[in-house]
Parts: sequence; structure tokens; C-alpha cells
Amino acid sequence: MTDDLPPHPALLPAGLRDLLPPEAEIEAAAVERLMAVFASHGYERVKPPLLEFEDTLLAGAGGAVAEHSFRLMDPDSHRMLALRSDTTPQVARIATTRLARAPRPLRLSYAGQCLCVRGSQLLADRQVAQAGIELIGAEGPMADAELVLVAAEALAAIGLARVSFDLTLPPLVPALLAAAGVCATAQSALLHALDRKDAAAVRQHGGALAETLTALLLAAGAAPGALAALAAADLPPEARSHAACLAATVAAIHERAPALKLTIDPIEFRGFRYHTGVCMTVYAPGRHEELGRGGRYLSGESEPAAGLTLFPDALLRAAARPAPRPRVYLAPGADPAVAAALRRDGRATIAALAPVADSVAEARRLGCAEILETDGLRAVTAE
Repeated sequence: MTDDLPPHPALLPAGLRDLLPPEAEIEAAAVERLMAVFASHGYERVKPPLLEFEDTLLAGAGGAVAEHSFRLMDPDSHRMLALRSDTTPQVARIATTRLARAPRPLRLSYAGQCLCVRGSQLLADRQVAQAGIELIGAEGPMADAELVLVAAEALAAIGLARVSFDLTLPPLVPALLAAAGVCATAQSALLHALDRKDAAAVRQHGGALAETLTALLLAAGAAPGALAALAAADLPPEARSHAACLAATVAAIHERAPALKLTIDPIEFRGFRYHTGVCMTVYAPGRHEELGRGGRYLSGESEPAAGLTLFPDALLRAAARPAPRPRVYLAPGADPAVAAALRRDGRATIAALAPVADSVAEARRLGCAEILETDGLRAVTAE
């Protein structure tokens, strides 16, 4: 019989949730602080639409997120639409079309919501906030380093000064496999072993590459040790070039931010499906949840680009909770000029909409720590 009952009006689809006070305001304020730092480094904000034509949104780099994207039919054009599950492909589209003639390098920033078909193993949320930067038309270690340095400054602005950036090279393993002529069957087994960080299986399936791949697998950790392992490894020219770019990027970061924690996982490639060079993932100490990720890719067919996306939901779970905005109850007859000054000072004023028998009790009921009456401002004591 319960199957015939209507769903509760607060029930939402799996992976979707309401963000209530004060969390919604805290998130919005954090995003604006991130965006302010991005803007101070010359990253100009763009606002792509939530929906695009499927064949446009999921073309090029967008094809890597096709399986995560919702589709629906447009009743106007009768063409299939897709909801974005990642903003980077949209920014790349803007760069190659609307801003094709803009001077390079092009620095763009964005903030908005994305919707995924399913959540991850670590996080069930299907609606995810993003705030990020894209550096388009530039390549090389200085460009990759800029992403890390700007992101670190933005994270510090919301109270996350102690973060680490895990750097990796998704093209490294494919370059090694291609140079060694590993067959498709062996490649599949080897990539599976590398993805699981299974050193024994890497030795079993690695063939001539077993020693090199095992050494790189075990080298994951602090940047100096991982870079030393890469320098000592027997790498073919293409892979050696990627390793040199990574070393130069680390040097460029530490030249400007020597205390910034950098780790390296030379053979990590999970989730970096359309990336072509140095990539990065951001973590907070003691937490396994990603705070952000990004890396080098191609914008359009051939333009070099790199970007880094931060996840505000995860950032706020890792950051210390800010103090709530102080609330002041404005009793009937309160001076509007004083109330305006209180708002400029960072307080929220809650105006009386009708006379009440006990203004202090009403202020307490509405969660106000102070009350402004005709004779001035005073504290509201707890009952």
C-alpha cells in the first residue's frame, strides 16, 4: 500500500541535495574569494550555459566526459542536448570560437554547477560545484607552474594554506608502452596493474619494462625522490621529454613558493583521459578527497592549454568553518542610518515587520545576538 503514497516533498533524486543556511552563503562567499584571486592574476570570467547541443559539448576533449553527461531532447530544435558534467570543454569551445582572435595566452576563469550521471565511489553527489582557471595558448613549465601557484593563493584566501599538489604525467606510460612495442593484450593487463598500484602484477606483465615501471611505481612520494627516480630511469626520448617538463615545472613552482608541498606519482593516469602533459591533483593534509584537479590538454585540435578546477564543496569540507554572520534585530523605530552602518560592518540586520510584545524575546527567537532599539544597540542575553 505504501507504493501508492506520493513521495515526500523534500525527497530528492539520489546524489542531489539542498544546500541550506548558512552553508549556501558560506559556499557562495568562498567561491567569490577564489574568483577574486583568479581575477587578480588576469583570469577573466566567462559563463558558459548549463546545456549545449550534444554534438558540440561532447566533441574534442568533451568526449572524455560523454559517459558522465545527461542528455535530453530540445523541444525547440528537436536536437539532442547534453548537460555539462565538466566546464573545461566549454571554456575550450569559447576559446576556439568566440575568442579565437583574442590575444594569447588567454586567461579565463569560471564558476558554476555541473551535473553527472552518477557519483564516484568516494562521493555520491551528482551535482558538483566547480571554480577554475584555464590558460590557453601557452605551454611549458612556467605555464603549468602558474596554475599551481594561482590555485595555492586562492586556496589560502579561503583558509586552506596547508595543501599539497600531487603532480603526474599521464602520457608517460603510453610513451613507454609505445616505444617498447607492447601488444594490446599485455598493455591491458599492465595498465590494470598500474592502476591498482600492484607492483607484483607489474613485474609479471611488464616484460622488458618491468624494472622501469616498478621503480617508477615505488617512487611515488615527495617530489625530490620521484624526480631522482625519473632521472635514473631508462626512458625513451618522448618519455624523457615529459619527465624533463615535470622537473622544470617543479623547479618553477619552488622558485616562487619554496614551502609549497609537492608530491609526484610518475605513473598515475586515472581520470586524466584527455590530458597531454603535466597534471595535478590537490589534497588537504589527512584527507583523501580531491580538492581539485587539472593539467595540460589541447584546446580545439591543436592549441596548447592547461587548466585547474577546484571543487568548492570539497574545499568547504576541508576548511575551518567560518564564524556565522552576526545578526542584529531591528526593533520598531530603530535608526536606519545606524542599521546601515551595522550592515557595512558585516552584520545582518533583521527588521521587525510588525510590533511585538517583547522585542528581546523576538530577537532571541530569530537568532539575533544584538538588538537595535530607539535608544541604541545592546546585546541580547541567552535565556
